[in-house]
Amino acid sequence: MASDRAIVEVRGLAAGYGQGDVIRDVSFDVYEGDYIGLAGPNGAGKSTLVKVLLGLVPPNSGTISMFGTDISMFRDWGLIGYLPQRTNTYNPLFPASVREVISLGLLSRKGFPKSISSDDLKEVDEIIEKIGIVNLAGKTLGELSGGQQQKVFLARALVSKPKLLVLDEPSTALDPVSRDSFYSMIEALNEKDRITIIMITHDTGNIGEYAKKLMYMDGEIVFFGSFEEFCGSEKMKDYFGGFYQHIICHRHR
Repeated sequence: MASDRAIVEVRGLAAGYGQGDVIRDVSFDVYEGDYIGLAGPNGAGKSTLVKVLLGLVPPNSGTISMFGTDISMFRDWGLIGYLPQRTNTYNPLFPASVREVISLGLLSRKGFPKSISSDDLKEVDEIIEKIGIVNLAGKTLGELSGGQQQKVFLARALVSKPKLLVLDEPSTALDPVSRDSFYSMIEALNEKDRITIIMITHDTGNIGEYAKKLMYMDGEIVFFGSFEEFCGSEKMKDYFGGFYQHIICHRHR
């Protein structure tokens, strides 16, 4: 269950690339313990919003507070774990072991010089055991299946013990069995470890089984609330047409 403590506060946000805004007039709060499915059509601004929250794209207007600090002053990036789209993040021929790849997730909380200590390696081994990939620790990424690789990248995002985990289309390259296993793992991180989740997804047919809230974007926020509110909304019925409930609501528990 989410608490009443907002860890992300966004007000009047507009952002984009070059001339013009991709997203505009975006305002919302993310509370500790939330699990938010972030959905919308291609080009709706989902990835842009996430990049702004991660400090990768500057806002054109509006304000953002991360863990009570204005994003322009926020430096504690180890509180945020990020799992980008897998296909864009690595060279499969790069000769690094799974353990070495995961250890890179600790660098966000280090000053200069950025180096890995023996205590850091203990944390790496702990997360490897937690995610259930001990048998993969000495292998390279190129030797792993898509589902195995995704678990490695998840471990890299979690090794710094973040309070907020942001995932960008994590199930895109997964087969149905791997996808369900991955979703169940994320749900457990939210329910048992109290990690707040924001997940970009096109998988609207399944996300209602796991996420607690839905944010639907199309340049701006069209809807943000619980799945119960979404499925009972006449406004959303008018927006999506008569079949919207069959897309999302039939899979919501």
